[in-house]
Amino acid sequence: MSTTKPVLVRAAEAEVLPAAGVTLFADVTDTGGHLTSHRSLLRPGKDSAPPHQHKEASELFFVLTGSLRVLLGDDLITLAKGDVLVVPPNTPHAFEAAGDEDTEVFFVLTHAKPRFDYYRLLERVYRGETAASDLAKTSNLYDNHYIESPTWNGRVSGR
Repeated sequence: MSTTKPVLVRAAEAEVLPAAGVTLFADVTDTGGHLTSHRSLLRPGKDSAPPHQHKEASELFFVLTGSLRVLLGDDLITLAKGDVLVVPPNTPHAFEAAGDEDTEVFFVLTHAKPRFDYYRLLERVYRGETAASDLAKTSNLYDNHYIESPTWNGRVSGR
């Protein structure tokens, strides 16, 4: 899979999944298998990504606004506006808005499997149209493997 043409996604043309707070930009099917990208709007006090890892993909986080609490292995860190984090494969991670303001994050996954249908499934979960347990059934399909994390479970929300 390779592509020799640029991929341009105009903001007005990007698919928006409002319940999940996700805007889809380019998936691996658009980029010749190189990467997938999206933006997430995370609200304080709302569940975000629980502990998980990707066996194949690296994940880049770029904080556009607000601040982000991140589980990184067994550590909790906070990213601020403008910070970049790259999480390599097989690294446990989770994230949520930190503080009292909305947080926007741009994500890029490389060596990723197609992921847009995962976010569409997540949208249906947030709308109450399907069970959250359906997400776990797709672990291998989307390379999103949920794990347990005592560190994440024991965090104190700063909200």
